[in-house]
Amino acid sequence: MSKEKINLNILGMTCVNCSNGIKKFLNKVEGVESSQVSFASSEGEFVIDTNKISKEKLIEKIELLGYAVEEDLKHLEEAQFLAFKKLKNLFTISILLTAIIFILVFTQVVEESIKKYLIFVIASIIQFYCGSRFYKLSYKAIANKNYDMNVLVALGTSAAYFYSTLVVFIPNLFPEHLKFLYFDGAAVIISFVLLGRYLEERSKQKASDFLKKLMTLTPEFANTILDDGNIKSVKINELKIGNKVLVKSGEKIATDGKIIKGKADIDTSMITGESMPVFKQEGDEVLSGTLNTNGIITIEVLKLSKDTTLSKIITLLKSAQSKQIPISRFADKIANIFVPTVIFLSILTFIIWSLLGDVQNAILASISVLIISCPCALGLATPIAIVSSVSKGAKEGILIKNPEILEIIKEIKFAVFDKTGTLTKGEISVTNTNINKEYLPIIGSVEKLSEHPISKAIVNYIANENIKMNLEIDEINIEIGKGIKAKVGKDTILLGNKKLLEENNIELLDNHIDIYKKELEKANGVILVAINGQTVGSFSLEDKLKDEAYELISNLKKINIKPILLTGDNKITALKIANELNITEVYSEVIPTEKYEVIKKLQEEGKVMFVGDGINDAPSIKQANIGVTLNSGADISKDAGDIILINNELLSVSKSINLSIETIKIIKQNLFWAFIYNALGIPIAAGILYPLWGIMLTPMYAGIAMSFSSVTVVLNSLRLKFKKL
Repeated sequence: MSKEKINLNILGMTCVNCSNGIKKFLNKVEGVESSQVSFASSEGEFVIDTNKISKEKLIEKIELLGYAVEEDLKHLEEAQFLAFKKLKNLFTISILLTAIIFILVFTQVVEESIKKYLIFVIASIIQFYCGSRFYKLSYKAIANKNYDMNVLVALGTSAAYFYSTLVVFIPNLFPEHLKFLYFDGAAVIISFVLLGRYLEERSKQKASDFLKKLMTLTPEFANTILDDGNIKSVKINELKIGNKVLVKSGEKIATDGKIIKGKADIDTSMITGESMPVFKQEGDEVLSGTLNTNGIITIEVLKLSKDTTLSKIITLLKSAQSKQIPISRFADKIANIFVPTVIFLSILTFIIWSLLGDVQNAILASISVLIISCPCALGLATPIAIVSSVSKGAKEGILIKNPEILEIIKEIKFAVFDKTGTLTKGEISVTNTNINKEYLPIIGSVEKLSEHPISKAIVNYIANENIKMNLEIDEINIEIGKGIKAKVGKDTILLGNKKLLEENNIELLDNHIDIYKKELEKANGVILVAINGQTVGSFSLEDKLKDEAYELISNLKKINIKPILLTGDNKITALKIANELNITEVYSEVIPTEKYEVIKKLQEEGKVMFVGDGINDAPSIKQANIGVTLNSGADISKDAGDIILINNELLSVSKSINLSIETIKIIKQNLFWAFIYNALGIPIAAGILYPLWGIMLTPMYAGIAMSFSSVTVVLNSLRLKFKKL
């Protein structure tokens, strides 16, 4: 047996049931060993036995189901965008026309003699143009013996529509008390189910945006140094292992490599999460996508563009995006039983009444069964609750991008947090200093000339003291990885680390050394200052915790969710933060690929929520069962996340969990009401009470009961807006 793994882009999937249908069908095909189909990424991964089935035959099988296989990813994206745009237009048209129908029904703007014909025309557009997708999907579903919500929608709306059409054009078929129209009911069902499909498709569309943005982190070209010393600009995919690349100050590094000449402070925050730039010199390795903040370096290429750390991150993101979230499609599962049952009961009702000799009751009762089973309440149960939930979340500063995650937030066992910018403010700041104020003007005047984050922190601190920093600097020299040396008039000033001062033969006073060591033990950064050969003190630097971080961790523990710290920062800093927050499990000094693996390992024990804000967090955010990101974070992390905290308040994580619990509770109540309504209504519509009390539920009352069920579901869903989270 010769196995081959094949990845295909599949076009035409409009809901999760489509991907499930393809998988279910292909798993029965001889030669297909396994299949995974993702609706979210429009991708399919198949393992086939090439001795029994070829790639071409596999594609042919998929196309027979009514889907298209697109080899060109760009064409796939274009087709997906057009499909999304069409769905949005269909929903817009449907909801506007439905509103017009209701205006016509409940007002006298049109004469009665032509009103019903006008409503018929509008309802026909909704039924067969806006609702055409349900007929197409129903056909596919039935062909694969998968009786889902699409079949239910097509069945119910068709019963209401065609009954009403007969009343309009062949009124003599019905006695006067049975001439009722149900066009508005069919229109409402189609509009709201389209809304649910639109929300689902929008989440899917946005899921791929972050990958495109991530790819832009790596420059398209690199400056290679030729054997003769000349520099040539080449595309990064043309770089070969061993090539030499020149990286200037302010440029992004094009590939994973080793510095063979020069030194620089490298901003690695997008890859490792380090809050401060990292000093790199000859012999040190650098990663693609990181930024050279100062200095000029020459690196030797260690990996091809397809094998770099950034490329691996992109691959991991694609893998995580393709995973199937274990969301319960409760309504569709019931529909697989419910739909055939309704059809059977409708036919059975017609047969029994016909055998009893009452053909009129046979027709009316069988139609009443179909109308009362019209899945209006079922169709509304989830979309209306989701709309209310998303609306409530927005008011609380919580943007729910993927409504499906509301089903699993309540099952979260681990809440994993990034450190920099998530639990901490993500800004280096001066916490204290023992430097006399008389020295601050000269220090500030020097630091103003540097764009380094530490320099900015010191300048901000001095500015907050209302001290002017306008002294003229005669000479300044930035020592990469050490600090700054400058001359101001007759004064020589040094600002930087201990190494800078030692190289300039500066004697450190004992009290300054003691403070220096104590601050380092606290995991704080320290900048020493010397003027005219004498130390005058130091600045302590820290990335402070957010105020609400303490309360959030406490709240999570109360509901038995274990908080975990997962950061690229060093061990001392990570442990300091963890101890302050009383977090017992800590992973430090991890790169994005390692973060991703930690999340996967935790998922073996339970569902995981990951909260982060940086580019380096994107794979973890996507892999986690629930990805939460801050609005202040990178665009890529926001695109990857399921939830964005618009107000950047950490306590909104707790609110998200509470909102999830309330939403699912209401959805279950809605579905319970919808199914109970059908369980009681269908027998009555079939005429079970007629032999006992002469009660016959006509289509009119069946329609009223159907509408009452829908109103109940809507009102129950609106309760979410008044819930306190």
